[in-house]
Amino acid sequence: MHDPLYLTFVLLFGLAFGSFFNVVIYRLPNGMSLLRPPSHCPKCDNLIKSYDNIPILSFLILRGKCRHCKASISWRYPAVEALTGVLAVVAIYHFGFTIKGIEAALLSLLFVPIFFIDMEHWIIPDSLDLPWILVGLALAFVSGGFVGWKGALIGAVVGGGLFFLIMQLGKVAFKKEAMGFGDVKFAAMLGAFLGGWKLLLIILLASFLGSVVGVTLIISSNKKGKPTYVPFGPFLVIAALISIYFGDSIIGAYLNLIRP
Repeated sequence: MHDPLYLTFVLLFGLAFGSFFNVVIYRLPNGMSLLRPPSHCPKCDNLIKSYDNIPILSFLILRGKCRHCKASISWRYPAVEALTGVLAVVAIYHFGFTIKGIEAALLSLLFVPIFFIDMEHWIIPDSLDLPWILVGLALAFVSGGFVGWKGALIGAVVGGGLFFLIMQLGKVAFKKEAMGFGDVKFAAMLGAFLGGWKLLLIILLASFLGSVVGVTLIISSNKKGKPTYVPFGPFLVIAALISIYFGDSIIGAYLNLIRP
């Protein structure tokens, strides 16, 4: 789907969701209502008017400062809006207005709050993964989705079961929680949408990315004299995006490589 008009609509749709996701990222992990109170400046508590809440544009017009108290607005707000818009466009551009395109866009949008919340708070809220396991299974049952209902069911069971096993083994090996239950639920959700094979690819890619970043941080923290830890969820998000668009090619290339 390369029609500029449709893609512009998708971009605006994504930007609007990005604005909402900023609310989700800030309020959900803090146990706050997503609806009340209305959007306001966290410094001076003045309500943010609709014309000051236009994705990206308002940030540029206000030069990154509150209209009332001139407090700086975090770079995260326009970044989340832009990222959400781009991810929505990429999904529809790649798959078109198809079931796969809609599923790819839906997953990509969900990845945004999951990434930022887990990065900052080390949690993945239930509302961002548990109900979406059922949605992934339902879409696979009704329309086939990426892998069909059998593949989706197997993927959800394998994802949740494998990560639960890793979590338990981590507790035994390290005498502390090495992986949160949020990762278990998130893996089950990814499996429900993408199936078992792509889930295995996601795990491998995420583990590789996490290892590279982890080793870098260990070296850096040793120099500074304090340990540094990172959540696994953001690496799963990056690996899942790679798998959605390049997973079939990567898996196909690997199978061709090992065939006699």
